[in-house]
Amino acid sequence: MGETAAAKNHHHHHHGHQVFDAAIHDVVPPQPAFKCFDDDGRLKRTGTVWTASAHIVTAVIGSGVLSLAWAIAQLGWIAGPAVMLLFSLVTLYSSTLLSDCYRTGDAVSGKRNYTYMDAVRSILGGFKFKICGLIQYLNLFGIAIGYTIAASISMMAIKRSNCFHKSGGKDPCHMSSNPYMIIFGVTEILLSQIPDFDQIWWISIVAAVMSFTYSAIGLALGIVQVAANGVFKGSLTGISIGTVTQTQKIWRTFQALGDIAFAYSYSVVLIEIQDTVRSPPAESKTMKKATKISIAVTTVFYMLCGSMGYAAFGDAAPGNLLTGFGFYNPFWLLDVANAAIVVHLIGAYQVFSQPIFAFVEKSVSERFPDNDLVTKEFKIKVPGFKSPYRANVFRVVFRCCFVVLTTVISMLMPFFNDVVGILGALGFWPLTVYFPVEMYIKQRKVEKWSTRWVCLQMLSVACLVISVVAGVGSIAGVMLDLKVYKPFQSTY
Repeated sequence: MGETAAAKNHHHHHHGHQVFDAAIHDVVPPQPAFKCFDDDGRLKRTGTVWTASAHIVTAVIGSGVLSLAWAIAQLGWIAGPAVMLLFSLVTLYSSTLLSDCYRTGDAVSGKRNYTYMDAVRSILGGFKFKICGLIQYLNLFGIAIGYTIAASISMMAIKRSNCFHKSGGKDPCHMSSNPYMIIFGVTEILLSQIPDFDQIWWISIVAAVMSFTYSAIGLALGIVQVAANGVFKGSLTGISIGTVTQTQKIWRTFQALGDIAFAYSYSVVLIEIQDTVRSPPAESKTMKKATKISIAVTTVFYMLCGSMGYAAFGDAAPGNLLTGFGFYNPFWLLDVANAAIVVHLIGAYQVFSQPIFAFVEKSVSERFPDNDLVTKEFKIKVPGFKSPYRANVFRVVFRCCFVVLTTVISMLMPFFNDVVGILGALGFWPLTVYFPVEMYIKQRKVEKWSTRWVCLQMLSVACLVISVVAGVGSIAGVMLDLKVYKPFQSTY
């Protein structure tokens, strides 16, 4: 607080420029402004269609891939790919709507919004902003749980595949996932104490490389398996009623929708990506091209992964492609893929939970500005590091508790698909459809009851139904699984 006040006094004599000057002093030493800055005084953005597409593809392709084969197995060869196509089209359309929300008002010179939440706040106002925040933080919390489950299952899969290999496939090697969740939790507690961990530049590169590694291995193994079988397994209508009961079939179909929705849930990062793009041409034009390219790439990739997984295993397609032990050999390749998943998710957990930390810590320090536990920073000398580590009681305690909570919930319900389905359902309608549609209507001043307005509302209602159905299906899935497994005691 002290610095900003000082800065204000310092700039007091040229009143008009004080904000702009402060902004420049913060960012870079003063240089000829027209060359290196954009209209908002930030450093010039240099992104192109290709960098934006690359960002989107790397943001999208991740652990969602793992449950796609299972999802297609529930729906069958007709509905599975059709549903995927449908989701990709909805996402493409809503991304197009969102790209017009990067600037409030005018597409070329309107005020920029740097994040999805900024756009909601400046276009739709305070109340909807709060709702949106709630949903988004819930979603991030859920993703932290989903990633804990996925990472621990992958660690366990490495252990199991080696045990399998040793016994020559005779010993089923059943084991509990709990120790691995605890290992993952402890790792995350340590990492969550590193300030701004999510902003380390190489994290996203590592994550991208890892997610491509395991997705590609999953795809390759599927293709090899199909070639070995010499036949495409699976049926036109999906898993047959003998294998599951009639009601289970319905719930699972719904849950599959949630799983596919989760694989496409990335509208939240689009505005941040758009904020890296240079202009002219107008950012929204570049972004529309980029979304077309990247959604085409991801949809083809998803179709291949899901279809090959289903073709390889038919009705028996595992809930998580790389840990469901459909593939046994080459066992070292599976280990590489699962190790890649673990590395990716360790970093991704932080990237998704840091915004929650930031939000809670900011709210609490505004609430209790005089409380030493919240505001006082203790300096701890760390051997080998120049600058001391700044510890803060509330921060340390809160982040530990957060990680412990996500770990405990993961141990209570370690069902990857069901959790992913719930998340997909929770995020899909509000974040991918409702807010973009509302913002677009407000931005473009679409007339009530005009054809376009009615179509947009119909799209929104249809997606709401999909979201509700997928959510209910996934919750039912958790209930059914909990009947079979006892909490804290599930083995694989």
